[in-house]
Amino acid sequence: MSRPFPFADQDAQLVAVAKDIKVLSHLEWPRSLRPRFLASWRAGRPELPAPPPVQFKAPDVDVLARLSKPVADDPMARFIARTAQSYLKAVRLLQAAGTPEFLTRSLEIYGGPRDRVLPNGMTSLEAAQHFIRDTDALNESCHLAPESFCVSAEETARRMQGEIDRAFSDPPLPVVLDPGLVAKAAAGAERVRLRSDANFNEADARQLVEHEALVHAATSRNGRSQPYLTCLSLGAPRTTATQEGLATFAELITNAMDLTRLRRLALRILAVDKALTGADFVDVFRFYLEAGYPEEEAYSSTVRVFRGGDVRGGVAFTKDVVYLRGVLQTHAWFHVGLSARRVQH
Repeated sequence: MSRPFPFADQDAQLVAVAKDIKVLSHLEWPRSLRPRFLASWRAGRPELPAPPPVQFKAPDVDVLARLSKPVADDPMARFIARTAQSYLKAVRLLQAAGTPEFLTRSLEIYGGPRDRVLPNGMTSLEAAQHFIRDTDALNESCHLAPESFCVSAEETARRMQGEIDRAFSDPPLPVVLDPGLVAKAAAGAERVRLRSDANFNEADARQLVEHEALVHAATSRNGRSQPYLTCLSLGAPRTTATQEGLATFAELITNAMDLTRLRRLALRILAVDKALTGADFVDVFRFYLEAGYPEEEAYSSTVRVFRGGDVRGGVAFTKDVVYLRGVLQTHAWFHVGLSARRVQH
């Protein structure tokens, strides 16, 4: 007879409290803000968007605080505690949305553009500047003009579904269109979502399969299948850099990533840094236009920076620094492991 899991109560309590703490969902802006801003921009009188206050009903933080203290000197007890700590930080982040404290909380969870990627290494901002500078000569040939984003969400979903069906069958992983999604794509254990009015380019479908389905959805399903430590099914904020690093690394090693995608990740870090140093929403929007983005995509990318922050600048959501940092750290981990012959198959 198998022994009972000694931390089952703490694990179940954590899942019950944390399962509805979804940072990105709570920080999403209403879609109605986009046409209003773009109309003001096209009229030559751009107005800063006015997103409504973040609506977030906090769970019982006392439970999270209690669970954040390990009940035993055991790896699984420590894992539960660290995951609870991560969700407690996420609650504090959401509670601080729209205030200067939001930046402090965001930096605590995701880090900032001027943090070092590796010990004694370059910062995320320096890495982004390096990638932009060293690919500038190729940008003319790899740059995607607005008319290149001509593949509809419906067609992209169809292309993705064919690839995904070869990897997910029991249960299947459908690709669905979501008119309310702010990002172009998102994935969970049950489905991959695409924003229904987004336009994609020819390379996006393969990148999204690798990134959203074969990493994000697959790891989420793996967590759900665990018989004991069920909090592995939670996408805890503390795992964001690792998740995005693995997902982006998957694009890289499968040759799904192109130069445009790499530059996009670097530009996100530059955009966050601009906001933190005082650029407002219009300034960052203009930065993306000058980088060659279509207006709709420039708007969506700028929203990523300012959700939960201050559209006047100085307070931003720093999550977008984790993509480039995560892929560099993942690459370094594999490099060290392979060199030492210590990577487990």
